[in-house]
Amino acid sequence: MIENYIVLAAPSPYYAFQNSDGIGQLIVGLLLLGSIITWSIMLEKVFSLFRTKAASEDFLHLFRGRKALFSVYKKASQNPGAVSSVYMEGYNKLAYFYNIEQSEISALSERSDFESKLSSSELESVRNSLEKSVSDNILILEEKMGVLATAVSVSPFFGLFGTVWGVMMAFCGVAAKGQADISALAPGVSGALLTTVVGLLVAIPSLIGYNLLTVTIRKVTIYMDNFVEEFMAELKLEQIKFDK
Repeated sequence: MIENYIVLAAPSPYYAFQNSDGIGQLIVGLLLLGSIITWSIMLEKVFSLFRTKAASEDFLHLFRGRKALFSVYKKASQNPGAVSSVYMEGYNKLAYFYNIEQSEISALSERSDFESKLSSSELESVRNSLEKSVSDNILILEEKMGVLATAVSVSPFFGLFGTVWGVMMAFCGVAAKGQADISALAPGVSGALLTTVVGLLVAIPSLIGYNLLTVTIRKVTIYMDNFVEEFMAELKLEQIKFDK
């Protein structure tokens, strides 16, 4: 009889799931759904963030090796990186100050000098445009990161709730029988512990992915912040050349 019980109670997650009550199974289902959502977000963000990081590094290398401030316009317009979009914002602002039409905006990239000097307020306007573009790009980079952060913090609590609930119901079953019977207690406890296991399986990959993505976002943000200073420094140097 004992041997038959051991065969039937062979350890497996499915056995634990079968012996969970409705609340426990619901929590497991919700956690598995959350896992699918978080993995989808992580894969999407990994592809997009590493793509924009690599493109930003390529553009920074190109920008630092240029001949003139505006000579990398065509490359920037084809680059999907965040830094190139910041450059394009500054470029468009300068085209506005130089009264260049949108259809002829690429003409600015052919210039190696200026036809007019920018005022201090115009220079400040260029900086504001660059910083606004940085802020807009950060919002894009951080999109859906809140979902991952929520999964990291909430999943273990869902699992803990399922475990506490399952253990409570298991002991209620033992109390109803009026005797401490391991064969009556073990299935309910195994089902209760399953929710904690699933909760950790959701939280741990989400935490690792969230940290890796956060580091990448921080790097791209630093690239953009540094680029704003580089762009403005080069623009002011060009203005000094114009004076001379």
